[in-house]
Amino acid sequence: MSYARTSEDVRQRDGHGVRYQVRICERIAREHGCAVIASYSDNGCSASRPSVVRPAFERLLADLTRGRTESGQRIGGVVCVADDRLYRRAEDLARFHAALTSALGRIQLDARGVRNPYTHEGLLQAVRSLDDAVTETRNRSRRVADWHWGRAVEGVPHSGPRPFGWQEDRIRLLTTEARLVEQAINDRIEGKAVWAIAREWCDLGVTGTRGGRPSAQTVTQIITAPRVCGYRANRGDLLLDPATELPVLGQWDPIVTPQLWRAACATFAPGSLYLHRGTGAPRRGGSRSAPRYLATGLLRCGALRPDGTVCRGAVCASKGRSLRSPYAYSCRSCRRCSISGPLVDEALERLLFGEHGATRGVSSAERRRWQSGQMGLEEKRKTLASLLVHCVVRPGVKGDRSWDFSRVEPVWR
Repeated sequence: MSYARTSEDVRQRDGHGVRYQVRICERIAREHGCAVIASYSDNGCSASRPSVVRPAFERLLADLTRGRTESGQRIGGVVCVADDRLYRRAEDLARFHAALTSALGRIQLDARGVRNPYTHEGLLQAVRSLDDAVTETRNRSRRVADWHWGRAVEGVPHSGPRPFGWQEDRIRLLTTEARLVEQAINDRIEGKAVWAIAREWCDLGVTGTRGGRPSAQTVTQIITAPRVCGYRANRGDLLLDPATELPVLGQWDPIVTPQLWRAACATFAPGSLYLHRGTGAPRRGGSRSAPRYLATGLLRCGALRPDGTVCRGAVCASKGRSLRSPYAYSCRSCRRCSISGPLVDEALERLLFGEHGATRGVSSAERRRWQSGQMGLEEKRKTLASLLVHCVVRPGVKGDRSWDFSRVEPVWR
């Protein structure tokens, strides 16, 4: 079995990177007297982000655990060009190692040769590779962040798709769109609702730079972006000149004056404004709101996808439908798994304060403070995070209203 992965494929978008890796894997296998019986490839998938699901990697783990490929051939090992193609997080290393060693006699191949995953040295080599991958990821993230900051302080326009209101060079205004933005800012200052502005744009047949129909959120992002008055932002913050403490001016033509931009921004409540393109951009109000529920960010979906792989998507809190369950946790990826919020919270307490939890560093004093209500939500979440990597939530049985605490399966640190 071979595994290939690339983090990005934004230029040619033809999967050439993973194709080249598959060829290299076949060559490595031949050099060691082996043959590749199945290839697994994830094109344009990051291995360092917990939120990214790699379908081929999940199929690889499932087949390793089963011991055979989908065509029924017995698996003798895994070949890849380098360990960082397989994993860049400790959790993925643990899952891969457990699946690979679930049967005896398997090997792992890469450009450096054969590795015995059952020996202490083989495991140490994998851990060292993981440490190198994590270090490289951090260094690369820092280099990219520094590169963007350097461009920002010089007033260079944002990269990516052109912003609404400017031509492809991101310098000169696109007259038709710029007039719409200027009118929207003036209308907003006079009290007009954003949704009404968005509806007017839709009636005029206006589309965004990516072809989508304008929404209230889109209009908000456009008219509150510092670029409309010539200011430069970086990572969601208005960039100030270190010498003068004044906003950095961009190299592009502004649509409105800074006074009009600030007046438009003042019509929104703090925390509701986006400073740059993208729904994931940080908000103008500063830090994100604190989690309101105990298990937020700690749950992963254990439902099976149609292809037989485990979803492992984030299970997030939402409003419930009954007095017994005023809130629930549901998977936003496959939408095949949902569980009562109070059931999860009680299950977590049982895990912490049962006979197993007592052996994992939860003191009697912490237990008393938790159960007496003296411990706040944030401290409870920190306690959970120090003991748990996450919890896998198994799907329930349709129509069964009983509380099955075993549906919450912990992955301990």
